[in-house]
Amino acid sequence: MAEEEVIVLNFWPSMFGARMIMALEEKEIKFEYKEEDVFGQKTDLLLQSNPVHKKIPVLIHNGKPVCESNIILEYIDEAWKDDKTLPLLPSDPYHKSQCRFWTDFIDKKVFDAGRRTWTKRGKEQEEAKREFIETLKVLETELGEKVYFGGNETVSAVDLVLISYYPWFPTWETIGGFSLEDHTPKLMGWVRKCLTRPAISKSLPDPLKILDRVSQIIKVHEFFYGY
Repeated sequence: MAEEEVIVLNFWPSMFGARMIMALEEKEIKFEYKEEDVFGQKTDLLLQSNPVHKKIPVLIHNGKPVCESNIILEYIDEAWKDDKTLPLLPSDPYHKSQCRFWTDFIDKKVFDAGRRTWTKRGKEQEEAKREFIETLKVLETELGEKVYFGGNETVSAVDLVLISYYPWFPTWETIGGFSLEDHTPKLMGWVRKCLTRPAISKSLPDPLKILDRVSQIIKVHEFFYGY
């Protein structure tokens, strides 16, 4: 069989791109990485591959682009089925629907509240912190006594979606002035378990690099606009 061409278009701090890369690594799929400057000049390849949204991440498989991170996860799971790795989504329709529910919940709740912990101040920031912590408590309850959200054997799409936010946790904690270890210790134990998987640990961006970048953005914003 001829070797398949797999290209990923990503921006290094993106949680949406990180989950795509982790899925490929979990499946042991070789790929070519192309970094995109999402705030600058977007490449022709990105504009041609995602002409509707013009956003990363994009997976290009044998010349065919797949867009939207959670759709990409499902595509990877379907396109590369093997006996070596367990599926990212269950085959049972009900359990698959629950997996999709939680990935959607994470992206709607964690992303929005987390972003507002560093883009807002005063009462709005406090409300964002409360929502963020409460959201993670809901997820901690859903995890229960399981090793992973998908069970005790291996990670699921829910695990990859949630752990893709982990590199941003230190930034949100530092700027927001709170500790997730204090509020959701079991969930942070899950984080540490996930990070023992090479496919995950080597695919995630450096949390300190993200904190440094966000701190620079805040300083520039304060200088020009104030809060």
